[in-house]
Amino acid sequence: MKQTVSPDLDLALAASTFAALGSEQRLSVLRTLVRAGPEGLRIGTLGERCGVSGSTLTHHMKILTQAGLVRQERKGRSIICAAVAYDELRQLSEFLLRECCADCPDTEHTHG
Repeated sequence: MKQTVSPDLDLALAASTFAALGSEQRLSVLRTLVRAGPEGLRIGTLGERCGVSGSTLTHHMKILTQAGLVRQERKGRSIICAAVAYDELRQLSEFLLRECCADCPDTEHTHG
């Protein structure tokens, strides 16, 4: 049986994920990891590229990891960080645009 997700749950999940992205630095970290692709970056390289390092980067990575947007993996002596939630990010944008122009009397303004 297919389970349907209520609009309120959609809204709660979207709000939670958007909250994790609610910092310029976290958004910069995520964009840098998305640009790097599935192989990710060493944490030092990530910090250099997005201009965030040390405990601040660790803090932001923790929040993004808890939101399921990124992962960290130890490889030898390095910590590799990578964006993992490409589908979820697409779903967030679709969530915002799902009902685009639904209340417009002129349907020529719809997108999609």
